[in-house]
Amino acid sequence: MILVLDDGLDAEAVTRAEEAVRRAGGDPRRLTAEGGRLALEATGVARELLARIPGVAFTLDGSPAYRRVAKRADEGTHVVHVRGVAIGGPTLVLMAGPCAVEHEAQLEDSARAAVQAGARLLRGGAFKPRTSPYSFQGLGDLGLRLLRQAADRHDLAVVTEVLEPGAVGAVAEYADMLQIGSRNMQNSALLRAVGRQSRPVLLKRGMSATLEEWLLAAEYIADAGNENIVLCERGVRTFDTASRNLLDLAAVPLLRERTRLPIAVDPSHGVGVRSAILPMALAAVAAGADAIMVECHPDPGTARSDGFQALTPDELIHLGARLRAVAAVVGR
Repeated sequence: MILVLDDGLDAEAVTRAEEAVRRAGGDPRRLTAEGGRLALEATGVARELLARIPGVAFTLDGSPAYRRVAKRADEGTHVVHVRGVAIGGPTLVLMAGPCAVEHEAQLEDSARAAVQAGARLLRGGAFKPRTSPYSFQGLGDLGLRLLRQAADRHDLAVVTEVLEPGAVGAVAEYADMLQIGSRNMQNSALLRAVGRQSRPVLLKRGMSATLEEWLLAAEYIADAGNENIVLCERGVRTFDTASRNLLDLAAVPLLRERTRLPIAVDPSHGVGVRSAILPMALAAVAAGADAIMVECHPDPGTARSDGFQALTPDELIHLGARLRAVAAVVGR
C-alpha cells in the first residue's frame, strides 16, 4: 500500500505519520510518488487504518514491483564505489577498452589510451557471448589475467562480463565490477548469483527490454543482497538498419525518476557506427548519465570483435577531452 502524503508536511509531521504506520503494525519506507510528492510504502496493514493517519492525502494499491531499487524520497542517487571510483557522484566516469581481449600488446595499448582519455575503468571481454558459434569467443581465463595485469599497471579498475552462475566466483577474483550483458539481462539464475557476491554489477539493458523489465532485473540482484548496481543503456533493437541499435537516451531522465541507481550509457553498442559515438556520448552526458562506456582498439581494422564500432586511441583521447568539456557545462 502507498500512502501519498499531504503537500507541505514538515519533517515532524512526516515522522508522526511514520510512527502511526509502525503502531498499526507496518514498516514504512519513504518513496517519491508521481509528481514528486512524498509517499510512504507500508505492507501488512489494512487500508482503512492507513487512510485515517493524519497527513495522508490518499492511498494507492500496490507498490513499485522493483521496491529495492526504486527512487527513495530521502536520498539521491546511490553512489556505487568500484575500487575507489565513485559512479553516481558529482564526477562523470569514463570506462574504455576493447570489446574483446585479444593479446597483451593490444590490451596494453588500449589501457594506455584509456588513461590518457581520463578513463577510470578498463573494460574488455574475456568471455564473449557471440551470435555465431564460429565467432571469436574470447581468451577465457587468460583474458582475465591480462585484464588484471594491464589495469594494475595503469591504476585502473576492471569491468568485464560474466556469462554463467558457475563462473561468477572465478571472474570476481580478477574483476572489480561484474557486467551482465544484454543477452543475460533476464537470466534470473545469473542475476541471483551476482547478487550473492560483493562486487558491484554493471547491468546492461536487454536489446528489447522495457524500462520496467530492466529495473526488475536489477531487483533480482538487489533482492539477493547486492544493491551496488549500475544500469547501462546500450540501445534497443528497431526496424532501422542505419545503426546497430537505437540508443535510447530518453531512458536516462526517465530512469532518474524511477530508480536511485546510477546510470551509464554505452554509445558503442548503442549505435555501432564509429562516427556517431562521439556525438551520442556527449548527448548522453547532457541527458544526465553518470558514466560513459566506449570501446577502443589500437587497430580497429584487425579487431576480432566489433572493430567497426571501436575508437582508435587518438579518437578516444579526443572523446575524453570533449566529455570533460560537456560535463563541466552540466555541472559534472
